[in-house]
Amino acid sequence: MFTGIIETLGKITHLHADQGNLHITVESAISNELKIDQSVAHNGVCLTVVAVEDGKHTVTAIEETLNKTSLGHLKEGEPVNLERCMQMNARLDGHIVQGHVDQTATCTQFKALEGSWEYTFEYEAAIGNVTVEKGSICVNGISLTVVNSQANSFSVAIIPYTYEHTNLHNVRVGTVVNLEFDIIGKYVARLMNR
Repeated sequence: MFTGIIETLGKITHLHADQGNLHITVESAISNELKIDQSVAHNGVCLTVVAVEDGKHTVTAIEETLNKTSLGHLKEGEPVNLERCMQMNARLDGHIVQGHVDQTATCTQFKALEGSWEYTFEYEAAIGNVTVEKGSICVNGISLTVVNSQANSFSVAIIPYTYEHTNLHNVRVGTVVNLEFDIIGKYVARLMNR
């Protein structure tokens, strides 16, 4: 389980396709502290560490993960948001995040405002996921607050710290991102559909 508070940015140093899988090697400030079999969120996708060496770690995304997330769009040299799983004795600063991406979305609007940035994302509503005003949403692993909720889109406003310390500074119109909708909202929606 995660909180959606990004711990650090990593850099993709190597991508290796192997049958239906993608092995992703990342260089980061936390890589040497990781252990094999540890869960780490990469752009909000919970992946298992399979190797650690020389300030880098490697994780593997299987075909199912590549089909449901934006990980297949990664390129060498790109930044990736990293978060280790939460400790039970720590504060929950974001919201409850499982690292299980529900679907992807595309950025349809980007505005640089005075002291903040606003992004609008559009997603396929037929899957049944919803957002609510002032509710939580996880975008590329980042816990954010919805400021404008529509039937198949939503907006979020970003403070300078988040803009500078996550890979949102690279997101522009057309960028595909990972979405994990609020787990409590998902349970409520499922109960309402019964």
